[in-house]
Amino acid sequence: MTALASTPIGRQSPAAGSRVVVGIDDSPAGLAALRWAIGFARSRGARLVAVRAWALGLPRHGGLRHGYHRSVVISFHSVEPGRAARRLAKRALREAAPDALGDVDVSIETPEGNPGPVLTQIASDGGDVLVVGTTPGPSLKRAVHGSVSAYCTAHAHCPVTVVTPRAGR
Repeated sequence: MTALASTPIGRQSPAAGSRVVVGIDDSPAGLAALRWAIGFARSRGARLVAVRAWALGLPRHGGLRHGYHRSVVISFHSVEPGRAARRLAKRALREAAPDALGDVDVSIETPEGNPGPVLTQIASDGGDVLVVGTTPGPSLKRAVHGSVSAYCTAHAHCPVTVVTPRAGR
């Protein structure tokens, strides 16, 4: 995996005990970001905040289904999307680090909203580090919905690390 860091001008590197906020999903890039964030949190003695944002109408986030040139938004009852996001986050944590989380303090947040703005809002403290994954190269999804990693590097008020997965991982 490759990690690139972006630190706003005038900001210091985070001190021990700060938070590592990571945007997660079950994509190779999301799992690579999670693995990197776990190692970084462990090395800094920081708390890991795993965030799985969801929103009706966003692909893979809880409601937009495509078929036969039509889009249908499926409505959910009360807390169903949040529960589904929490299950996905727990599964990603198990897959990324099945036995390695005993020494890292982890919390899972599953807020509703567009992932870029949600992540930059949660990682709002100057001592935080935000970690996101990306898949290099052009993609139709990115062209239509935008890049979460690009949004985060442009709008975050803390250092951002963008992780790309290794081939075959």
